[in-house]
Amino acid sequence: MLPIGRFIDPFTDFGFKRLFGSEPNKDLLIDFLNQIMGEEKQIVDLTYNQTEHFGHSDENRKVIFDLLCTGSNGEQFIIEMQRIRQEYFKDRSLYYTSSLITQQAPKGGPKWNYHLKPVYLIGLMDFSFDETHSEQYLHRVQLMKSDTFEIFYDKLGFVFIEIPKFLKKGNELHSELDNWLFLLKNMSRLDKIPVFLRKPVFSKLFNIAEVSNLTGKEKMAYDESLKIKWDNYNGMDYAVKQERAAALREGKEESQKQIALAMKKKGMEISLIQELTGLSKNEIEKL
Repeated sequence: MLPIGRFIDPFTDFGFKRLFGSEPNKDLLIDFLNQIMGEEKQIVDLTYNQTEHFGHSDENRKVIFDLLCTGSNGEQFIIEMQRIRQEYFKDRSLYYTSSLITQQAPKGGPKWNYHLKPVYLIGLMDFSFDETHSEQYLHRVQLMKSDTFEIFYDKLGFVFIEIPKFLKKGNELHSELDNWLFLLKNMSRLDKIPVFLRKPVFSKLFNIAEVSNLTGKEKMAYDESLKIKWDNYNGMDYAVKQERAAALREGKEESQKQIALAMKKKGMEISLIQELTGLSKNEIEKL
């Protein structure tokens, strides 16, 4: 039986799309994105776009986004929720934004002056890139000059948020973005709405997130989404443990070989070295 709390888990496909992926709830997504993008790039309205895209020809690889939206000024936002570490997540993010940029080119027709609309990718990560900069959970990435650090091109941007590194408690939240990140990280573990989150936008979100408000069909979909999430985590955990065990075995074997080599140099019999180290005769003779 899966552990199910009062509120849905935003880091499931069902939970993420229920909170942010439908027209009646787009005010939630707009508020969240505005906190991420900052005052210079405030979003007034959004239109949801289809999440499956193809290249200019049938042979081009298909791209499927978690969420894709267009702002009132034509800017496009890819919102990706990534549960487990992926080796080429940065590469995939660049590929996704590049695919939207190339699709802006008109097919045939008049000459085109290459004027592009902005493209941004928001990556909500339930893992960390690595263990460096342990306190830095928010990464804003743009093209800039390497010598002066001035922005070179402001119509392509990435924001990566490493949720596991966000460690602030309720009394340490100092911004609306802090509130959002605290909520996303802790929602599935809460049994009541914290006082500091009792604001209209969050009241609506908690109401949508109430597991008891799900229909029978929605509850089944959520259960399946949870199962997939935990299966993925368990599979990853098992793989990590296997890698660690293999590394330990490799280290032990290497250590035994070093001991055997030292014994061999001292002129000890091969049979005795075999008995003491567990290595085969062939392995010892190759040392």
